Amino acid sequence: MVDLVNRPPVASGAPAPAAAGGPTRPVRRRRHPLVAARPWLLLGPALAVLAVLLLWPLVRVVLFSLQDYGLREIVSGEPNWIGLANYGEVFTDPTLYTVVLPNTVGFAVLAVAGTVALGTGVAVLMASLGPLWRTIVGSAIMVAWAMPAVTGTYVWIWIFDADRGIVNSTLQALGLQDDPVNWFTNRWTFYGIVLLNVIHHGFPFVAITILAGLLGVPKEMLEAAEVDGAGPWRRFFSIIVPSLRQVFAVVIILSTIWDFKVFAQVYLMPGGAGTNREALNLGVWSYVESFGQNRYGFGSAIAVLLTLVLLAITVVYVRTLLKEDEEL
Repeated sequence: MVDLVNRPPVASGAPAPAAAGGPTRPVRRRRHPLVAARPWLLLGPALAVLAVLLLWPLVRVVLFSLQDYGLREIVSGEPNWIGLANYGEVFTDPTLYTVVLPNTVGFAVLAVAGTVALGTGVAVLMASLGPLWRTIVGSAIMVAWAMPAVTGTYVWIWIFDADRGIVNSTLQALGLQDDPVNWFTNRWTFYGIVLLNVIHHGFPFVAITILAGLLGVPKEMLEAAEVDGAGPWRRFFSIIVPSLRQVFAVVIILSTIWDFKVFAQVYLMPGGAGTNREALNLGVWSYVESFGQNRYGFGSAIAVLLTLVLLAITVVYVRTLLKEDEEL
C-alpha cells in the first residue's frame, strides 16, 4: 500500500502525483487579482497625466468646434451650440481646397521626402567614418536639431531678407539680378524657404536614428554582396533598406506628423501670420481664425480636422507595417 502518512507534501506548481499507471497533471495556480492588474497599476500614473495634458484638452477642442464660440461666450460662460455648422463651413470654404490643403499636403510630402533623403545620406556617410569623426559630425549636425524652431526661422528670414539678405546680395554681386527680390510675397518661394528651414531642422534626427540601425546591419552580409558583385546602390536597396524597414517607418511617421502640423516656421515668416492668404496651411489657418478673428469654434473645427488627418495617416502607416510583418 502507498504510505499516505509519510508522503512529503507536493510543492506548489510541481506536477501532482497521479494514480498508478496514469499521466501526471500540473497543478494550476490561480493568479491573484493584483498580479493581473499590476501592469495597469504601473501605467496608471502615466496614463492619468496623459489624460489631463492631452485627452481633456482634445475633448475641449471638440466641444468648442460644436459651438459658435467667441468673445461673448468667453465673457458670459454660456455655450452656444450649433452642432456641425462649423464643419460644414470648413468643408464649403473654397480656401480649404485652393490654398490650405495644397499648401499643407504638398509641403508635407516634399518636406518628408527631403528630410528622410538627406538624413539617410548623412547617416550612410557617418557609418563609413571612424568613431572620432563620426562623433564630430554627429555633434555638428545636432546643433541644427537643438536650435529652437523660432531661432532657426529668423536665421532663414535674415538669409532671404529683401534689403540685407545674403541671397539678394550674392545674386546682385554676381549680376544675376538688378534689384532686390522679396522672396516672401510669392507663394512658391515662400514655401521653398519654409522647406529649407524644416529640412535643415529635421534631418539630424533622421540621420542619427538611421545611423543606429545601420550600425546593427551585419557587415558579413554587405561584404558577401560586394564579393558577389553588388554595387553600392544595389547593396543599399537590397540589404540595408529591407533590414531597416522598421526604422524607416518610424522616421517617416514622425516626420509626417511634424511636417503636417508645422506652425512656427510658417507663422513667423513675413506674411505667414495671415496677411498673405496664399501662405495659409491648416495649422496657421486654425490659429488665425481662432485668435485673429475671435472665431474659436471655427478654428477648433479646423484643428479637429488636422488631428483626424494625422490620425488617418498614422493608422495607414501602422497597418502597412503590421501587414508587412505578417507576410514576413
